Amino acid sequence: MHQRAQAPVRIDFGGAWTDVDLYAQDFGGVVFNATINHYVSGEQIVSDEGLQVRYGFELPTGSGLGTSAALNVCWFGLIGGGEVLDRRRVAEQAYALEELLGILGGRQDQYAAAFGGFNLMRFGGGASVEVESIALSHETVVALEKRSVLVYTGTPRLSGTIHENVWGGFRSGRSETVAAFHGLREVGRAMPESLQSGNFTEFAALLAQNWTCQKNLDPSVSNPQIEKLFTVAHTAGALGGKACGAGGGGCLYFVTAEGQQAAVANALVSAGARYIPFLFENEGLTVSAQ
Repeated sequence: MHQRAQAPVRIDFGGAWTDVDLYAQDFGGVVFNATINHYVSGEQIVSDEGLQVRYGFELPTGSGLGTSAALNVCWFGLIGGGEVLDRRRVAEQAYALEELLGILGGRQDQYAAAFGGFNLMRFGGGASVEVESIALSHETVVALEKRSVLVYTGTPRLSGTIHENVWGGFRSGRSETVAAFHGLREVGRAMPESLQSGNFTEFAALLAQNWTCQKNLDPSVSNPQIEKLFTVAHTAGALGGKACGAGGGGCLYFVTAEGQQAAVANALVSAGARYIPFLFENEGLTVSAQ
């Protein structure tokens, strides 16, 4: 008998960074994200050699899509021993492991991988996390998929360095950094309504606003290569976009004008990026025994 588990990665649309305790415990963080059909898969096998656990995932390292958190969520899902799946407990266990390893980050990745779907998350510091599932019509989700372009820049993001820079600015009270955090929180709060109303132009504009706030956190969030890819994407028909995760590399996400998905994707590939097709998913962590 063995168990299989899989946990999805996510695209953070708006509000990322505000889920970290350093900000959330004093100001309250808000993140809007969604999981996609790229997964970390795990398998637990009991054999003559004892307990074996194997993993696999197809995305590049440093993608900015929360792969490491998805891996930890998958791990704790596997070692749950067939218990009733408690998604919140698994998310907190995965976060606690990263905290134990000295990784400075928030909780949105772990909760996204555990819960799945489109979620508005509110963070009050510590385990004070509220996950609100955002219901979207099938037509809206399909339309968003047909306007979405996700690419890998070819360069892994160095989130540790960026985190040091950003949180150094925040702790020192750098006004531009603090204002950027507040701006990110407000973008995350506004995004669900734009999608629920099917207003993709407004949603794309909020993505662009989020990207401006990201870059205001610290100059290391962007670089000439990323700026070039943004110029290429907008010239080809992108309405708005942002770097996923901490930025500085990894993946970029764009929303295009209607009918321009292929043109934007092709232009970015020609500029050296790797196109990553995807669909949105709603299951989150799944565990099955065989």
